[in-house]
Amino acid sequence: MADSIRALAMDAVQQANSGHPGAPMGMAEMAVALWGRHLKHNPVDPHWADRDRFVLSNGHSSMLLYALLHLTGYDLAMSELRNFRQLHSKTPGHPEVDVTPGVETTTGPLGQGLANAVGMALAEKLLAAEFNREGHEPVGHHTYVFMGDGCLMEGISHEVAALAGVWKLNRLIALYDDNGISIDGPVTPWYMDDAAQRFAAYGWHVIGPIDGHDAQAVDAALQRARNEPVRPSIVICKTTIGKGSPNRAGTGKAHGEPLGAEEVKLTRAALGWPHEPFVVPEAAYEAWDARASGAQAQARWAERFEAYRAAHPALAAEFERRMRGELPANFVAATVEAIIAMQAKGEATHEAVATRKASQNALEVLTKLLPEMLGGSADLTGSNLTNTSSTPPLRFDLAGRGNGGRHINYGVREFGMAAIMNGVALHGGFIPYGGTFLTFSDYSRNAIRMAALMRRRVIHVFTHDSIGLGEDGPTHQSVEHAASLRLIPHLDVWRPADPAETMVAWTAALGRANGPSALLLTRQAVPHCPKPALHDIGKGAYVLAEPSEVGLAAKKADAVIVASGSEVQLALHAQAALAKLGIAVRVVSMPSTTTFDRQSESYKRRVLPDGVPRIAVEAGVTDLWWKYGCAAVVGIDRYGESAPAGALFKFFDLTADNVAQVVRKVVRR
Repeated sequence: MADSIRALAMDAVQQANSGHPGAPMGMAEMAVALWGRHLKHNPVDPHWADRDRFVLSNGHSSMLLYALLHLTGYDLAMSELRNFRQLHSKTPGHPEVDVTPGVETTTGPLGQGLANAVGMALAEKLLAAEFNREGHEPVGHHTYVFMGDGCLMEGISHEVAALAGVWKLNRLIALYDDNGISIDGPVTPWYMDDAAQRFAAYGWHVIGPIDGHDAQAVDAALQRARNEPVRPSIVICKTTIGKGSPNRAGTGKAHGEPLGAEEVKLTRAALGWPHEPFVVPEAAYEAWDARASGAQAQARWAERFEAYRAAHPALAAEFERRMRGELPANFVAATVEAIIAMQAKGEATHEAVATRKASQNALEVLTKLLPEMLGGSADLTGSNLTNTSSTPPLRFDLAGRGNGGRHINYGVREFGMAAIMNGVALHGGFIPYGGTFLTFSDYSRNAIRMAALMRRRVIHVFTHDSIGLGEDGPTHQSVEHAASLRLIPHLDVWRPADPAETMVAWTAALGRANGPSALLLTRQAVPHCPKPALHDIGKGAYVLAEPSEVGLAAKKADAVIVASGSEVQLALHAQAALAKLGIAVRVVSMPSTTTFDRQSESYKRRVLPDGVPRIAVEAGVTDLWWKYGCAAVVGIDRYGESAPAGALFKFFDLTADNVAQVVRKVVRR
C-alpha cells in the first residue's frame, strides 16, 4: 500500500518534470495508517456532511493526496495522475478545492492548511454542541492534518496552534512529518524548535516522536489521539524524505525536483516494485479501495439522521439548510426592510454615524436573523464593533465544554484569524466574519487571497479605513490598502458612505455564496446621505445626487464627482458650492468598485455618462481611479501624519473647497 504511493508520486513528478516527490514518499506509511484504518469518508460522495476532513498542509506534497484519492476510489482517473501539473488537469501542482474530488482546501502557502484545519475542527465542535441531542449525534467527525517542518516554521502555525489548545479541539489530530529537510537542505542551522515541548505548552496532547515508517506505530498513535477527551493531538512522526530512493533519500535533492530517470529505476529495484510507471497491482487497489466501507459508513449515518429528523424535525431541517449554505427564506425581505429603516432613520434624525457603528447596527439585525453567523475580532472588538447582543463571547471550560458563544476573541492574530475563518467556511454550517484595522489587512492578506482563490464566503470587517482615524499616525492610517484589496480577483470590497449603504454592503456580502468580501469602515462619524432611491446601491455605484438636487434643474451635468465612503460628503458639499457658480455636477457614490465593474455596460454608462468629465475623490492612493476615465483624482499618494482627523483632511486638501476647485479647473479645460 505504501509503495504504491511512492511509485505514483515519483512517476507523476518525473513525467511532469516538476514537483515534489520526497514528502509523499516519506509520508506513505503515515497515509496507510490514517487513510487505511481511521479516516471516515466515502469516495462516492466527497461532500457527505459527517465525513472526516483531511488537510494536506504541506501542499507541495500533493501527489500523496492525489495517489490516495485515486487508490481509494474517488473520481480521479489514472489519466489525471499522468497529467500532473498540466493545464486543466484535476491534479494541479498544489491541491485545489473544487478542482479535485476529495480535496477539502487549497493548500500550498505553508502553515495555512493547519489553520484551515483548526477552523474546520472548531466548526465541527460548535455544530455538535448546537445540533446534537441525547441519543442523536448528526455531527461527530474528526479533522486530520498532515504538516511538515515548513508549516511549523511559519508564524501562522504559532497563532492557530495556540488557539486550538485554548478551544480544546480534541477532534483535531495533526501528524507532523518530521523529516528535517527543506529545499535548502538539513534544517538544523535554522530550525531547532522542540516541537513536543512547544505543542505541550499550547495545551496539546503530544504523542511521539515515533517511527513514521512504522504503520502499526502510527496506527496506535492515532488511536490514542482519537481517545483524547479534551486536547487536540499532535503525532510527531520521524521520517526520511524520499524513502526508497537509494541516492536521494534523506537529502534536499528529494524535496522539490524529479528523482531522474535513472534514480526512478534504482528506486523501483530498491522497493521491489516491478511494475511499469503508473501501473498499480490489483492487490494494492483492493487493499486501498474505500468505496464499500465508505458507503456503509454513510448509510449508517443516514439511518441515524433519519431517526434524528423524526425526533427533532426543526433541528434536522436547520442543519441541512446551513450545511447547504442556503440563507433563510425570509432573508431578502428582512434585509430590505432593514435597509429602508436605516435610511428612514437617517432622514428623520440626520444623525452622523461612523460606518463601523452602522456596521454593528446592521449586525444586530443580521445576527438575530442568521444563527450561522460566527463573528470575531483580532483583539479590537471595542473598535471594530463586531459584537452584538446575539453573539456573546465564545468560551470553553477546562473540560472543553462551550458556552454557546458566537463571537471569537482571536487575540492579536490577524493572519491566524483570517485563515481559521477560511477553514470554518470550508467546513460548512457557519458564515464567518472577523474584524481588525484596515492597515492590518497586510498581516492577513494571503489568507484573504486564499479565500478569494477558493471562492468561499468569508467576510472581513476592516475599520479605521483611512487618515480619518487620526492621531495613531501613518503606521495605522490606511492609504494604499483599499486599492490593494480591490486588486484581488473574486474579492468584493465595500466602502460605504452611511448606514443604508453599510446595510447593503452586509446584505451583499452575506448573499454572495461564491466569494469573500471586505467591508472598509470609518472610525469617524459621517453624515446621512439623502438618496433618490435605494435599489441601485447593491450594484456597487449609483447616482446619489443630480444637479437638480441643488437647484440646477434645467442643466445637464457639466461634470461627475465619484466618491466612496466618508469622501461622499465632500462630493455633496462641493456639488452645492459649484451650483452657486452655475456649474452642474452629478454625484456618484461608488461603495464597491468591484461590484460596479461587473454591471452591464449600459448601466455603467447610465451612471457615468460618456462625454462628461469625471473627478474621483477618495482618501487613499489615486492609481485605481484612473481606470474610470477620470480627468482628475483627489486623493493621497503618500503616507499620513499623526494629528486629529479634521486637521489631516485639511492638510491633505481633502476638503469640499479643494474638490470644487479641481472640478472648476476640469470644466474650464
